[in-house]
Amino acid sequence: MSELKQTPLHALHLQLGAKMVPFAGYEMPVQYPLGVKKEHEHTRQKCGLFDVSHMGQISVSGNNVAEALETLIPADLVGLAKGAQRYGLFTSTEGGIIDDLMVVNAGDHFYLVVNAACKDQDLAHLRLNLASTHEVETLDRGLLALQGPQARDVMQRLCPEACELVFMQHGRFTIAGQEVWVSRSGYTGEDGFEISVAADACEAFAERLLAEPEVEAIGLGARDSLRLEAGLCLYGHDMDMQTTPVEAGLIWAIGKPRRHGGERAGGFPGADVILHQVDAKDHTRKRVGLLADGRAPVREGAQLVDEAGNEIGVVTSGSFGPSIGKPVAMGYVPRELEAPQSTVFAVVRGKQLPMVVTPMPFVKPGYYRG
Repeated sequence: MSELKQTPLHALHLQLGAKMVPFAGYEMPVQYPLGVKKEHEHTRQKCGLFDVSHMGQISVSGNNVAEALETLIPADLVGLAKGAQRYGLFTSTEGGIIDDLMVVNAGDHFYLVVNAACKDQDLAHLRLNLASTHEVETLDRGLLALQGPQARDVMQRLCPEACELVFMQHGRFTIAGQEVWVSRSGYTGEDGFEISVAADACEAFAERLLAEPEVEAIGLGARDSLRLEAGLCLYGHDMDMQTTPVEAGLIWAIGKPRRHGGERAGGFPGADVILHQVDAKDHTRKRVGLLADGRAPVREGAQLVDEAGNEIGVVTSGSFGPSIGKPVAMGYVPRELEAPQSTVFAVVRGKQLPMVVTPMPFVKPGYYRG
């Protein structure tokens, strides 16, 4: 533990009785005394507060910054309005996914939030490709996620202006004299806000949020089951350098102007491979949702087989879904089995458990779209 990094909320986690574990090079809370299941349920019913300060926060500035970032990311960033946020992917020359990220047009710069385990390589990737023309700066800020159907009630008391944002919009506000950057987004499938705050003010800000009656501190355990029920990928598990965006079911992250026939088609790493798959649909595997009966969870790494026991794929994320009372999972299967209601089998302790291919998300999203 001594070699692990710590977020600005480390002391607060210990004060709250968190069980700490290594995660992405940081010492992070996996759960609090409430327990993973109750933390999950509290977020779905009321409001949870997550420490996501281990994520990388990066500013990219300079002339024509949207065009510059489009050389690395297949999203439509030129068409991204000021104050809007978009999901993006860093792709490799082979068409694989280097990382997934959020991209905000902040006006005089673009603000990126990248995964904790990838942030050093992402920063190097940006600097290698853009540093000669643009300024790439890593930001020393904490990041909190306030998630759940009552997140708006909490924010209404602290910063009513932020409640005017809709899903995937970003704004900059002042709360109790502290500048905060707020996005109406999150990774639980619920309405909520991601709040970037100066590192030295992060603990006091988190304590203020936790003082609200709806809010409980939530750890990595419930964060994982919440995002899985929401059908959201976790980098390094459900996608990686060996997975293309098309295989991962992320075609929607490739902006229409960046596809064949679009005004800025291609021009990003791996475009030939990725756009060929978009058009030809000749990829051989696909990420799907999987739903099982019973209560025994099917974990990451479980082999997927057909009825005859032939290996056909693997589970990349799996957990018990408290919101639906069944085990839920994601995995990769051959294209001929990607249709909903197809049945595959997960090998768990030597037994073949039937799983039904199911559309994602597994729970109805609560995003606020106005």
